[in-house]
Amino acid sequence: QVQLVESGGGLVQAGASLRLSCAASGLSFSTYALGWFRQAPGKERDFVAAISWSGGATNGADSVKGRFTISRDNAKNTVYLQMNNLRPEDTAVYYCAARGSTSFSVSMFRNTYDYDYWGQGTQVTVSS
Repeated sequence: QVQLVESGGGLVQAGASLRLSCAASGLSFSTYALGWFRQAPGKERDFVAAISWSGGATNGADSVKGRFTISRDNAKNTVYLQMNNLRPEDTAVYYCAARGSTSFSVSMFRNTYDYDYWGQGTQVTVSS
């Protein structure tokens, strides 16, 4: 079965960096678009960033542009989220998600219902 396993979360101070990883198995990874979402306590799950099946195109939420970068390594079946200059408001559980698709545009894959598979999440806590 399909599994997505996130790692790399933790407790950091404001201004620090973290790199999240999401290792996938049970799917043809290079034919899937991938995304990162986050959910703070009591709030909805929000879009962070997405990347096309090839890695050639990405999109991201305005709140993280210039600070977060999504990338993927199809040889390792892994998607990454590099997070720089973290802020307390970035505190949340971060989830990766996958959707089988070789189409991609900046307006696509920004909603939870766009994805078929989800990981269990990894906690990121940023202290001030």
